[in-house]
Amino acid sequence: MENCKVMHMPGKYSRNKGKTGEREFTKLLKQYGFNAQRGVQYKGTPDSPDVTGIPGFHIEVKRTERLHLYDALKQSISESNENEIPIVAHRKNREEWIVILRATDFLKMVRKDG
Repeated sequence: MENCKVMHMPGKYSRNKGKTGEREFTKLLKQYGFNAQRGVQYKGTPDSPDVTGIPGFHIEVKRTERLHLYDALKQSISESNENEIPIVAHRKNREEWIVILRATDFLKMVRKDG
């Protein structure tokens, strides 16, 4: 047993970390009163959001140490429909959740005239 090597399974680990991130972000949304659930439980198609529960938003969750920001946002954009604002919820270890979206979508949300 001394010479036994541990085999790492990065693909499986990555998927599990992704599922964990989806559960964590769902829990956060529920704490703020949203009826959130993981997208695979809701719709389960390849273009379904990772998390549902905020109408008008397509939520892509990334639970990783190194986020490829533009790639993640492009994924959310490509999978969202025209009535949804694509966002990326991201958290790395020992940090709080952040949400990333296009500046134009942010400005539409905060514009005072509607």
